[in-house]
Amino acid sequence: MILRTNIQHTGPKIMILYASYGEGHIQASRALQEAFELHGITNTIMVDLMAAAHPWINEMTKRVYMKSFTMMPGLYGWVYDITRPMKHDSLFASWLHSFGRETLRRILAAERPHCIIHTFPVFVAPALRKKRSPMPPTCAVITDFDLHRRWVHPGIDRYYVSTDDMRQELVSLGISERRVCTSGIPVKRAFSDLPIADTTLIRHKFGFSRELPIVLIMAGAQGVLPDISALCSLLLANPGLEIALVCGRNAPLARSVRRDFAFHPEQSRLHVFDYVDTIHELMSVAACIVTKPGGITLTEAIAARLPIFIYRPVPGQERNNAYYMESKGAAVIAEQPHGLAGEIVKLINDPVRLDNMGSASGKLHLGQASDRIVLDILQNLNIMEGAHALVKG
Repeated sequence: MILRTNIQHTGPKIMILYASYGEGHIQASRALQEAFELHGITNTIMVDLMAAAHPWINEMTKRVYMKSFTMMPGLYGWVYDITRPMKHDSLFASWLHSFGRETLRRILAAERPHCIIHTFPVFVAPALRKKRSPMPPTCAVITDFDLHRRWVHPGIDRYYVSTDDMRQELVSLGISERRVCTSGIPVKRAFSDLPIADTTLIRHKFGFSRELPIVLIMAGAQGVLPDISALCSLLLANPGLEIALVCGRNAPLARSVRRDFAFHPEQSRLHVFDYVDTIHELMSVAACIVTKPGGITLTEAIAARLPIFIYRPVPGQERNNAYYMESKGAAVIAEQPHGLAGEIVKLINDPVRLDNMGSASGKLHLGQASDRIVLDILQNLNIMEGAHALVKG
């Protein structure tokens, strides 16, 4: 699948390679595309390489990936952990980085981009470079707070990472300091405007009261956060808060919760939403957030300076993301609904701790990551072009 901008093209051509496993990779890609356009680079194309090269395998593995979060999280975590230290030239890594090779070769011959950006770690381009094909410079934007070695490849010219800790980890693995930029993870530009958001208007728009603190519960884009009804029931037992539950694209979940609480005496304090495109508005009025610890959602939460509650993180990168946030004082991890609800209520009733956690979260925010990445690429593009005898478009 290839997505193009629909406006007159100017500037160098940028190709963004993404994957549609969950929402994070495509959201980061769109944020980068938007930033390029705002900086005058309108000739960008987004390519879902797996979907373009292996549509059947892509659909099958996407289903397995989503089911793994609810049906076999332990297996997913085991595979993640056992492959985490793998090297780029191992048999398994080489196989992973081979998917879509011929398709990408054809796309590159037709499109001739000036730069390739990976937001998903299928690094086919470096393999093609080894075969002496004309190859533009390649960049990788890591969309988590945990580093899996699948992201580490000597053929990547420039890395953009979420934290200085990850930067140091890459350097310790042999990647030159000059090739790693601490940028943060790209998210929607709307998160840059949160400090000036009119919270009174936003509360009115979504039907919230004027004063009660709001607990924002994010079920995930596919609505897979467990025990949601139990958590809502426990929280509603406290009259001093409201709940904003975002069910994403899981319409059955939204219907089920609305049905379960239709006659609840405190149902007016429970606001159930389907997919919300303006999630930044809900975050701007929330007191805290309960979420799956995906890299994009966590980055949005820290942009909003929200205390983060993470419930039963799935083994793998999400659990490691959660541990990182907890280590920085920005998140609390809970394994049971009662414990989670209790921690939320304690925080809501402790303004000092609430502010401290919000500050810890905000300290992790590095500003508009997509702008930092785009400007860095444009400033370094000529250097990278000279290094690889780039074929001009």
